[in-house]
Amino acid sequence: MTLSDFDYHLPEDLIAQEPVADRAASRMLVVRRDTGTWEDCRFADLPRFLRAGDCLVLNDTKVFPSRLFGHRSGVFALPVGRNNPKQHENLSGRVEVFLLRAISEDSRTWQALVRPGRKMRTGERIEFSPALHAAITGRGELGERTIRFETQGDIYQELDRIGHVPLPPYIHRPDAPQDRERYQTIFARERGSVAAPTAGLHFTPAVLERCRAAGASTAFVTLHVGLGTFQPIHEEEFRHHSLHAESYWLSAENAAAAAAARRVVAVGTTTVRTLESVARAGGLHAASGETDIFIYPGFDFRVTGALLTNFHLPKSSLLLLVSAFAGRELTLAAYRHAVQSRYRFFSYGDCMLIL
Repeated sequence: MTLSDFDYHLPEDLIAQEPVADRAASRMLVVRRDTGTWEDCRFADLPRFLRAGDCLVLNDTKVFPSRLFGHRSGVFALPVGRNNPKQHENLSGRVEVFLLRAISEDSRTWQALVRPGRKMRTGERIEFSPALHAAITGRGELGERTIRFETQGDIYQELDRIGHVPLPPYIHRPDAPQDRERYQTIFARERGSVAAPTAGLHFTPAVLERCRAAGASTAFVTLHVGLGTFQPIHEEEFRHHSLHAESYWLSAENAAAAAAARRVVAVGTTTVRTLESVARAGGLHAASGETDIFIYPGFDFRVTGALLTNFHLPKSSLLLLVSAFAGRELTLAAYRHAVQSRYRFFSYGDCMLIL
């Protein structure tokens, strides 16, 4: 198989630009691997597909406002005036920074993407606000920059104040105040992601309670979603592709809950990657570290028994993971049905439960 074997046609108007008003009102395509069939449901129906002994494993990572806008020190937009009718006549100093992950214990040094990248060299300084400045201190192999923040206060408090929600590039609108709540799961606790674990966005407290009433327990992993989520695969021979490493941890209590389950229902591809990474290091146990595990057809799943996931981009590493779990032909057939039935796709879209 090559990358082109994981392509499908998606009309652009099916890419969700806004979340539905009620998280649990999303549609859910239930796919059965044993029969190769599917049925159209609602996410609120999830508890009826669970049974005693199941363990729902969720990713409790928390998205932070990781997109920043500033200007190169000493270069400012001209103010409006009699001889300057345009509000932003000179935007040559405008800089956009997309924080990827902190790489120092004090959370002042970060890996980041910077735009315009070619103009921003090592030694350049950026001003984001009177209280927050940064200097570019290095450059990575894939064009990312290392930046060092300068601030007198708490770095995260300032990021919360001036930062923007890092909506994915296929959402063609600026972030809005409501995205701070909706582009976040209700169980988000551990700050560190630049993208939401989107399968978890559908849950409400009421649905979680009904899942527990159906006999399912819950456990949590933490995997901070990074650049790899948006990283395209360029090689047709996709097996040569390498993912960016992402930080994770799994507590002894949560590992034991998942290990004791009759069936692990992984909520999201990030949860799958965490569980399967830990399982390959001696079974489910307390663990932390980084994973760059790349899951594609032929992969031997050791933990995952069912998967709840959103719909993913054509020819993406996430679609390859889903195809590894459900089979390529069944996955693409289900995707074609979802397109024909006008499901909503990607981060703010509908979901699929694979049993």
